[in-house]
Amino acid sequence: MATQSNIHFYVNWAKERLDEMEAVLASLEGKVGEVQADARDRADKAITGLRKSRDIFRDTVKKQAAANETAWTSAKATLEPEWNSFEAEVKKYVESFSKQVEQQQATFKLQAAAQLKAWREAADKLGSDTKHFATERQAEIDVAVKRMQVDAGAAEEKLQKQLDQMGTQSWSALMGVLTETRAAFDRANQAARDAFKRAA
Repeated sequence: MATQSNIHFYVNWAKERLDEMEAVLASLEGKVGEVQADARDRADKAITGLRKSRDIFRDTVKKQAAANETAWTSAKATLEPEWNSFEAEVKKYVESFSKQVEQQQATFKLQAAAQLKAWREAADKLGSDTKHFATERQAEIDVAVKRMQVDAGAAEEKLQKQLDQMGTQSWSALMGVLTETRAAFDRANQAARDAFKRAA
């Protein structure tokens, strides 16, 4: 059970990013028709590139579905640059084609929702996994799960504050908040993973 639980942490990490990729693409694809006609071909090509990046990321994650922890560690090292590249391409796209604040806000909202969903799903999964540990070990796991839930609540508050102030925020500021809450997710995920390893 412990080995399988340890893999969940990698899956949580990958799923959070994949969900954000899907959210970004849904937002950009929904508004590509609003791009000026002379720039639409470049916008379509940029979205095609983003789809390709998402597909590579998703396919790598799918291949890892039944992998062991060592394989996931290696895959994560491969996936991190893919994620960073995707983010950089989204930034270029937004700066080139999404001058409209509404498009930026819509993209941020979808990404924030995807991130919060990942937080909730990870905390719920961790909570259900605690049942597989001996009673004396459950307390330690429960603390880690509770911490993740508290951190998820704090991230939700931070993202909601950004949503409330969005009209005054730049794209960089919005992405800065998502990066900050994503890093908090990663720290909470790692802390829970460590607690599961100690309890195993």
